[in-house]
Amino acid sequence: MTRYLARRTVQAVPLLLLMTLVVFVLLRATPGGPMSMYEADPTVTAEDLARLRAQMGLDQPVTIQYLRWLGAMLSGDWGWSLVTKRPVTVMILERLPNTLVLMSITFVATLAIAVPIAIVSAVRQYSWFDHIATTIAFAGNSLPTFWIGLMLIMIFAVGLRWLPAGGMYTLGEPYSLSDRLKYLILPVTTLAIFDATHYIRYLRSSLLDVIRQDYIRVAYAKGLDGTTVLRRHALRNAAIPLVTVIAIDLPQLFSGALITETIFAWPGMGRLFWEASGRVDYPVLMGIFTVASTLVIASNLLADVAYAWLDPRIRYR
Repeated sequence: MTRYLARRTVQAVPLLLLMTLVVFVLLRATPGGPMSMYEADPTVTAEDLARLRAQMGLDQPVTIQYLRWLGAMLSGDWGWSLVTKRPVTVMILERLPNTLVLMSITFVATLAIAVPIAIVSAVRQYSWFDHIATTIAFAGNSLPTFWIGLMLIMIFAVGLRWLPAGGMYTLGEPYSLSDRLKYLILPVTTLAIFDATHYIRYLRSSLLDVIRQDYIRVAYAKGLDGTTVLRRHALRNAAIPLVTVIAIDLPQLFSGALITETIFAWPGMGRLFWEASGRVDYPVLMGIFTVASTLVIASNLLADVAYAWLDPRIRYR
């Protein structure tokens, strides 16, 4: 396993470089750009535009721009925002804790909802609970997060006035845990509803396949009770497909949920990405993409480790 992890880590380096290169070239190929705001200003002359391009490094070939960015990034300098004139690392570190709070609570809430429902639904297949859970899972999977979020805002913020419609805390008020939790309820509920429907379907389907296997029948024949069989044998093997889905979703813990954070005005990484995209702020976008790409590679590696832990038959060399 150690050799496998070392080999995968080494292989991740050129993959990450390739991903950043592709993103860098695509960003430079997008229409508009940071010069569009100056080009639309009639008071800005051609000489001013040329000077601004030189200051931003946009007058160099794309390969030179990428190599300069890569060298600075490896040295710890991720550049400065073209809009706010602030270091990219500072902007990311300001938003990252907010995203970690939101997405971590969402992740725990999602598992707390999805795992028990999927287990009961699979064990009691075709029962009234299974029919209701499956229907809700399909319905929730069909609804986009922005619609769920807007409906929750309309009901609980506008209609009942029980919860705030957006933000992270009450402005002008001292720090209060209850105040922070109040602002977390709607965005966490929105994300948990959407994610839990995926997890329920995957885990239920996997459990239905596992509980029909011969080794489950042997475990029952040995006299083991249903809870022990389910916990030690069925659930552990059935969790492998769920681990794959979690590995895909894990980078969201750091990269944020763009739509949900925008709807609820949550100052996280997703909203930062949205703001930088609208302004075509190259350095900020590259910083966010680099973080997200690194997390995607790392989460896949963690998924491979989890596979080996869940299923002893899996061996890596």
